[in-house]
Amino acid sequence: MNQPPQLLPTTIVGSYPQPDWLLDRARLASHAPPRVREQELWRVSPEWLEQAQDDATLLAIRDQQCAGIDIITDGEMRRESYSNRFATALEGVDLDHPGTMFTRSGLPDTVPRVVGKIQRKHAVQVRDVQFLRGHVDSIQARRQIKIRVPGPFTMSQQAQNDYYSSEAAMALDYAAAVNEEILDLFAAGADVVQIDEPYVQARPEKARDFGLAAVTRALKGVTGTTAIHLCFGYAAVLKSKSKPTSYAFLEELERTPVQQVSIETAQPNLDCSVLERLPSKGIILGVLDLSTPEIETPETVAARIRRALPFVDPARLIAAPDCGMKYLPREIAYGKLKALVDGAMMVRREYNLAE
Repeated sequence: MNQPPQLLPTTIVGSYPQPDWLLDRARLASHAPPRVREQELWRVSPEWLEQAQDDATLLAIRDQQCAGIDIITDGEMRRESYSNRFATALEGVDLDHPGTMFTRSGLPDTVPRVVGKIQRKHAVQVRDVQFLRGHVDSIQARRQIKIRVPGPFTMSQQAQNDYYSSEAAMALDYAAAVNEEILDLFAAGADVVQIDEPYVQARPEKARDFGLAAVTRALKGVTGTTAIHLCFGYAAVLKSKSKPTSYAFLEELERTPVQQVSIETAQPNLDCSVLERLPSKGIILGVLDLSTPEIETPETVAARIRRALPFVDPARLIAAPDCGMKYLPREIAYGKLKALVDGAMMVRREYNLAE
């Protein structure tokens, strides 16, 4: 497998802005992230959509490489949201008669309705990894690649349960489906697979009750590098709402097999002493504030990285944005990535000099 730099590699958490010619971005931003499929968001006819998504993926790869990002993703050009593409590809879900749940903000939302046993019918993102692997290696070797899958606990909280006797049982079947996907993604060439679990922060009591078991089940038999992403929600979706300044669910992840934990620190101005609660984990440190179009200076990024250094060995740090970047204008997202790379380089040089 390809290796990132020894110290302070950079990555994006997952998503990158989709081009306006591919997706109706204004419509996407007008409501909560889709839980069911919303084909009307795509501006390209179905017969040309895969080709258009491939082209958009090449743009996302190029931007990351030009900015100097070390661990590359596909930018999630093929997804309407972080979870719905995988969640709606599973058996046991009635796509024609969706259900209703409440969002993390307490608003009603259309969601998948579970009417049978959750099972994976086929691989969902294997071609995505193969495409990413082939084009990253053909342009510039020695870059790692990362792919994301929605977490089993989060999917269980984004579905109307009309079948299972308990949410815990449903989450474990979601976990089995995620596990099959993760194993296939590593076999296809992924260096890192990241599980997105924002709902463990939003619903910590349920997460303690059965979410940890679901995450652990999703990683059964997995030997590649895995990460888990926690967040307080997309900055663009939350708009004027302020984010919490502390995590309600964090140190519990120390007991799971996941190797890296993605944490927001920039927008919430997080007290980085919480990182001491994860002594064995790599930390994907969010140091880009996505609530503002202002592009950080490298000095600002470096200062945010330095805030973590008293509490975690820099060898365990990966610098990243707080969350996904899909709601930002592309030129702003690229500028922020360049600042991320330059700021990480500043700290990397300081540490090397101190050595």
